[in-house]
Amino acid sequence: MHRLAHTLRLGLKELTSLRHDSVLLLFLLYAFSVAIYMPAAGSVIGVHNASVAVVDEDHSLVSRKLAEALQPPEFQRAVPLAYNQLDQAMDSGRYTFVINVPVNFQTDLLAGRSPELQVNVDATAMSQAFMGAGYIGRIVERELRDYANQGSTSSGPVLLSARALFNPNLEGGWFLAVIQIVNNITILAIVLTGTALLREREHGTLDHLLVLPLTALEIMLAKIGSNALVVVLCTWVSLEVIVKGALGVPLAGSLGLFLAVTALYLFASTALGIFLATLARSTPQFGLLAIPVIIPMLLLSGGSTPLDSMPQWLQWVMQGSPSTHFVSLSAAILFRDAGLEVVWPDLAALAAIGLAFFAIALARFRRSLTS
Repeated sequence: MHRLAHTLRLGLKELTSLRHDSVLLLFLLYAFSVAIYMPAAGSVIGVHNASVAVVDEDHSLVSRKLAEALQPPEFQRAVPLAYNQLDQAMDSGRYTFVINVPVNFQTDLLAGRSPELQVNVDATAMSQAFMGAGYIGRIVERELRDYANQGSTSSGPVLLSARALFNPNLEGGWFLAVIQIVNNITILAIVLTGTALLREREHGTLDHLLVLPLTALEIMLAKIGSNALVVVLCTWVSLEVIVKGALGVPLAGSLGLFLAVTALYLFASTALGIFLATLARSTPQFGLLAIPVIIPMLLLSGGSTPLDSMPQWLQWVMQGSPSTHFVSLSAAILFRDAGLEVVWPDLAALAAIGLAFFAIALARFRRSLTS
């Protein structure tokens, strides 16, 4: 009971020091509001409002139908362009796509001669160029097939029916909002605990704690618990106000289960922050140490790119990162309404990694106090 009382009092001290740190409070407010809303609302993953021009050398019904088939919101209205202006338009970056319909295109199509259609793509707009070229290819194929089958009642040999589950409109902002929260939790968990420990050392208050009947375990649990409480509360408010309220993302799963998983993830990531703080001698040095740790955790966790697209050895390495399992748990719980019977393997892995990180950080923290 004495140890629990010591831990609670130290935790209250941490919360009090955070309350008087106006810069850190502003950063918390920004991280769970503006930093969530702006990327999710403004960064559209996919083709949206792409600029298109059409060089129509055929002036036929087919060429007009192809130009009219490129519709908002994926594309802007197709702009007619003269052939001698094509290179200049691409060089200036005025259009992302320029479609060139050659002379006698319709005639060759009706004669069965497989005419060629040129699509010029400005690949400096990488995401739109890659996905937009595929969009245009499917649109052109559909329009040409419809034109060739006019008056025909025959259908294709296979009827393909696709259903998009959990996100029927394929809104990229839905997933991006949750990933931003996951990323900010990772950053804040490491930064808050690491800087809290270094602030104690730089201000000399850590020496005051050492003369009290306190153990390294109590000090460490107080810092982890207080900072985890702050991050969990901010996460809950952000999900309710920003994600569900401002962005209108329909979260299907249990927020209580997600917040419990978040607390478990914070147990692992805050321990990692304390471990890095024991290696650093100052706050700027801690920032330099945190960068090569945080960035791989964010980029290789499966939130930005799927794990399946990575090399096999890297997939195995990232299984040792708590962020990998947290991203998987977040998507499963919030979007697919998965319960404990589904997510328990990732939950068990996250708990095991957290215990390992905590044990290593505690051993290192004890060593740093005695040295």
